[in-house]
Amino acid sequence: MKLFDATLMTLERALDARLVRQNVLASNLANADTPGFAPKDVDFAKMMEGALAQPAGATREGDLPLTASSLGGPAPLVAAPDQAGAGLDGNSVDVDRTLAAVAENAIQYGAAAKAAQKKLAILRYAASDGAA
Repeated sequence: MKLFDATLMTLERALDARLVRQNVLASNLANADTPGFAPKDVDFAKMMEGALAQPAGATREGDLPLTASSLGGPAPLVAAPDQAGAGLDGNSVDVDRTLAAVAENAIQYGAAAKAAQKKLAILRYAASDGAA
């Protein structure tokens, strides 16, 4: 019997992908005043597709610190959507939209973490023969 099924593996990789996206969004905010900076985002769906294409139990490089290579390849960076036109300095970071994306990503990270916590609680309950 398999102790850790595909659900837990998928949640782990979703958490990793959300962390990579959070780092990219943080980089955008850090460069909000950098002339000529073009913000980026991560295509979460493509990143998960690449991560789930890896065979189960495959050794992943770069687990510490977390890199996109630990998820099956480079992060699919795309131009940040819905960014306002570039300012006079050529910087097109929209701080409000980026902060909203950070908040949304944090909520989704929290939801995946809570689902993983519940899954592990079920395993812990089964391993203890139902004893609390």
